[in-house]
Amino acid sequence: MPDPALSLVLPVHNERESLPILQAQIAAVVQAHGLTVEVIYVDDGSRDGSWDVIKNLAAGDPRVRGLRFRRNFGKAAALAAGFREVRAPRVMTLDSDLQDDPAEIPNFLAHLDKGYDLVSGWKKIRHDPWHKVFASHVFNGVVSWLTRVKLHDHNCGMKAYDAAVLRELRLYGEMHRFIPVLAAARGFRVGELVIHHRPRQYGHSKYGFKRFLRGFLDLLTVKFLTTYGRRPMHLFGAAALVIAFVAVLLALVGLVWSPILSPLTSLAIVLGLLIPLALYLQGLQAELVASTRTDEPYSIVERVG
Repeated sequence: MPDPALSLVLPVHNERESLPILQAQIAAVVQAHGLTVEVIYVDDGSRDGSWDVIKNLAAGDPRVRGLRFRRNFGKAAALAAGFREVRAPRVMTLDSDLQDDPAEIPNFLAHLDKGYDLVSGWKKIRHDPWHKVFASHVFNGVVSWLTRVKLHDHNCGMKAYDAAVLRELRLYGEMHRFIPVLAAARGFRVGELVIHHRPRQYGHSKYGFKRFLRGFLDLLTVKFLTTYGRRPMHLFGAAALVIAFVAVLLALVGLVWSPILSPLTSLAIVLGLLIPLALYLQGLQAELVASTRTDEPYSIVERVG
């Protein structure tokens, strides 16, 4: 088989019913546009028999390859594993739940031809529950404002990349939500493309409040890494000065107006400010260490194709 011009990376978690349909749709688009591709499915600890389906797909199509994790490591780990396997100069990711339409593949490639290094999909019309759509609007607005990477849909699973982008990014935790931000911080040109979003046919959404909360905490981490990752003292030093100023100020207030604000109350206020901030800054330090680890955030138990 000739070297592929495009690698497709698809994370899979309990999507058994969707996979044969999705592969048939990908094959139809590839044939219609004369594309040479490889399709890499990464089974992220599925328990519904998805791996058996992937093995069958690989047996029937030499373009299909598969990786299976020992357990569920998360979408970022699945993407990282898939990115390590790609052989093509261009890469696309899409979700395996059939909500991303493979017919959009040529549109993404055309957008890359305009000079972009990364093109992110925008589900302008979404077929998701209202609470998920609302939370997504809030999240995307905050991300765009805080990072200055203006996209409508940072977390869209359908993206296209020049392979050079993937060689410079390291994904861990749940950093897949912020790939455009991480790429832009390294000087890559990021674009956006309106795509067709389809209703979910099988299974259920993995979205929940915990994911929203983790996404917000990860956003703070990404902001720190992209802004202060190479000069952390600018943040930690400034925070230390602010803490010292607030502590002295509250102590003086407690001494001057002791009938209203006793020294004990002043101490409680200082500690109430210091402890949460100290924990947050310690967390950022730990993230800085985690971002430089060289071990892979996943374990592969089986390969096919």
